[in-house]
Amino acid sequence: MRRVLAWYESAARDLPWRQPDVSPWAILVSEVMLQQTPVARVLGPWTAWLERWPTPAALAAEPSAAAVAAWGRLGYPRRALRLHQAAVAIVERHGGDVPRTYEELLALPGLGDYTAAAVASFAFGARHVVVDTNVRRVVSRIDAGVAELRPSARSRRLAESYLPSGSDAPGWAVASMELGALVCTSRSPRCGACPVADLCVWNAAGRPAAAQSVRPSAGWNGTDRQCRGALLQALRDADAPLPRSVLVQSWSDPGQADRCLATLEAEGLLHGKDPVTL
Repeated sequence: MRRVLAWYESAARDLPWRQPDVSPWAILVSEVMLQQTPVARVLGPWTAWLERWPTPAALAAEPSAAAVAAWGRLGYPRRALRLHQAAVAIVERHGGDVPRTYEELLALPGLGDYTAAAVASFAFGARHVVVDTNVRRVVSRIDAGVAELRPSARSRRLAESYLPSGSDAPGWAVASMELGALVCTSRSPRCGACPVADLCVWNAAGRPAAAQSVRPSAGWNGTDRQCRGALLQALRDADAPLPRSVLVQSWSDPGQADRCLATLEAEGLLHGKDPVTL
């Protein structure tokens, strides 16, 4: 652990949400934006978001449609809706201040175990196991000797076994995440740059490949996800309500577009039947 912490001191990326004076709200926003989204794509939207809504109260004062529209091309726009819901709850339940405890954070709309633990750790210095894909891969390789364990009770126990006591816990959380993101990557790991390569069971075993999944990749072109994103982008570009007929005809398969509009409406991402607006 000490080696990883020392490595982090010199190798960590200079990311704005890691600055010592950043607010708990800014950290919460970063964690939601970073879910399944690369850091490079988050930097600009995160800055713009905090300039517009520097506090939970500022976001809660606007309609949820504004959050969805500002989400742009970050993907998974339900995250914007959940972040708005969390802001409203923070104002109503906590006087506008992001709560400090894991339990209170977990009770906010749309926040799961990982996000609650990450905000409690990174914003308030609490001791919690913070397990994302990168952390799980690091401990899987070092301790279990496999390329990557899937989310499971076993992988969580491994991560918990590495959690240090006291003030080192938040530092270990971010350092192990960074090690997985920069060195112990899923593909082409840079074991020569790893501070604990000599302790790694997976490395000592010759880096055996992960078991291959037999399920084929879903792809992207023509999927409902692509269709949903295109419909949302059309409304953002229009910056005004659009007739439903115009929206469905903007996609190559109007039937698929109509079905996707129905799911977006059911999730609260769209409003109005005809015309439709964010």
